[in-house]
Amino acid sequence: MLAGVIGLAIIGAAAGFLATRIMRIEADIPTTMLIGIVGALLGGLVIRLLLTVMGAMAGFVGAVLGALVVIWVWQTYFRRK
Repeated sequence: MLAGVIGLAIIGAAAGFLATRIMRIEADIPTTMLIGIVGALLGGLVIRLLLTVMGAMAGFVGAVLGALVVIWVWQTYFRRK
């Protein structure tokens, strides 16, 4: 539990630092960490929601992409000339 919170704080601090630099915002270290931690939580919830809602569709898209790769490999390496 404590390791997870510490890991979240470290990742959040890095994400907050990167986000504040990209958005060109001057903020102190606690504010930067808070921005990163809140962003990590919000981003994690959005990703989980999208994966839950789009789970079956993501599987279908993955299957189509896999089939395209198999066709490409077949045509590139096993095609009779």
